Amino acid sequence: FSCVYKLTLEGKRQIMALHIPGDMPDLQSLHLQVIDINIASLSPCKLGYIQHQDLSLLFERHPRLTAAFWHETLVDASIFREWLLNVGQREGYSRVAHIICELLLRLEAVGLVQDENTFDMPITQAELADATGMTPVHVNRVLQALRNDGLIITNKRKVTIPDWQKLKEAGEFDSLYLHLEKKVIG
Repeated sequence: FSCVYKLTLEGKRQIMALHIPGDMPDLQSLHLQVIDINIASLSPCKLGYIQHQDLSLLFERHPRLTAAFWHETLVDASIFREWLLNVGQREGYSRVAHIICELLLRLEAVGLVQDENTFDMPITQAELADATGMTPVHVNRVLQALRNDGLIITNKRKVTIPDWQKLKEAGEFDSLYLHLEKKVIG
């Protein structure tokens, strides 16, 4: 897992995106001279780097690849808008439930969900707090409430969702913004 974040002048961090295996967190650097974000790993990661000139050459030779990368950028923008809504307008309980719902579906799409809606979530409570605009203490209380309400089961860094419908309701979650439908691009 990795994240995109920014810091305030006081050093407070706001996580603006979580990236899972297979994501490309830095597509904007292809066209922007200066990048105004930071990227950090939240768990051990294997990274791949492609020189911009090599990527541009690939795009020239394979126009469908250009469309796929453009689609990825638009989905990232859609997720960003949803995160803005999540942090700005939802209560803490719903914020955390929403992010857990999102992670389940995104990880499922890349084959990283185990039986019974179980997945690895190598994110600390402090990192989850930075992603939701909450304090770590508040996140801890929300996670306890989600467990007590039977919406999640946690075991070390694993999360199981025993009742998907109830968690979706708690997180006011509608997966439309993830655009997970399978499409042929081009």
